[in-house]
Amino acid sequence: MAKPTVVVVGADKGGVGKTTVARTLLDYFTAHHVPTRAFDTESPKGTLKRFHPDITDVVDVTSVPDQMRIFDTLSTTDASVTVLDVRAGLLSPTLRSLRDIGFLEAVKKGQLTFVVFHILGSSIASLNEIEDTSAFTGDAKYFLVKNYFNNTTFFEWDQATHSAYFKRFKDAVEITIPKLNEMAYEQVELASVPFLTFVANKNPKGDTANYSFVLRGYVRHWLGNVWSEYDRIKLNDVVAAGNPAAGGPRVQVVRTAQ
Repeated sequence: MAKPTVVVVGADKGGVGKTTVARTLLDYFTAHHVPTRAFDTESPKGTLKRFHPDITDVVDVTSVPDQMRIFDTLSTTDASVTVLDVRAGLLSPTLRSLRDIGFLEAVKKGQLTFVVFHILGSSIASLNEIEDTSAFTGDAKYFLVKNYFNNTTFFEWDQATHSAYFKRFKDAVEITIPKLNEMAYEQVELASVPFLTFVANKNPKGDTANYSFVLRGYVRHWLGNVWSEYDRIKLNDVVAAGNPAAGGPRVQVVRTAQ
């Protein structure tokens, strides 16, 4: 049995599309038949749970009892992967809590697999988050994610700025995924279903829906591109084997679309 994997998706800055990334990850694991559960920290009413209600619980990640719900059950749940969608502003505090409870030590000892999807915004302040989080991710598979949310262009990231922040990651890989068509994204929002379910033209009850053929095509094409990038970073190998892919860089930059 593979050791438990925890995937944290978060940022200290809001409005960077963390939940969208978490949704694509849950769809990806579903498509690869990886038993997965999720925790939505937008307590008391979570956005991720609206799209994946059957596998998602809403928690307050700052609450010790809810931390116990997540981490005390890693070895007893049927899910081999736990996805934690961290509310804006709580990435660094959550990582500190993982240190304090001994989670990071367990990762260092090889007892757990830890994956961090750090969603970056376009501002310099967002880049500064890297320094705050890097102290906690030395034994994690750490991905820096550029999410093209609301046509984000990362205009402040000129070459000098980029080099100053990323030169320490000489093996970093940047991956670009086009933005999802706005109308298609809005239709999925209205349907309140996973991207994968929308593509299959199913409603929340699993019955045949009547979604636009054109918009389903846009979502299918976009989701395929996102999954291709997850394949490129060998994400399925990481969670399936319980170890980072051999020979791959520890830190990679993933540009994904809203």
